Amino acid sequence: MKRILVVDDEENIRLLYKEEFAEEGYEVAVAASAEEAMAQIEAQRPDLITLDIRMPGIDGIEFLRLLREQDRDLPVVIVTAYGEHKQDFSVWASDAYVVKSADMDELKAMVRKVLPPN
Repeated sequence: MKRILVVDDEENIRLLYKEEFAEEGYEVAVAASAEEAMAQIEAQRPDLITLDIRMPGIDGIEFLRLLREQDRDLPVVIVTAYGEHKQDFSVWASDAYVVKSADMDELKAMVRKVLPPN
């Protein structure tokens, strides 16, 4: 089973994504911060990460930069409420960029495109 790591500081988003991706056939882990995500990646490397940009401490853009220094092949889908980051060169290291929405169809489709379930 493919494993997704959801990195978002909002608990409601983590719970929603965990439930929705589990229904799609993925194993899902969650992290509330970049630091927590790094520890989880070291413990068990996921097959894909969904990553929020605006988080306290290390933000998503800095986390992505640090991650790419260690692992260039791990797929990352940036999921943020802020569309203006799409033109920011620093997010181009991600595999996809999705603006957060109550409708998860776009995010699910993007995850399936980047990482099909087993």
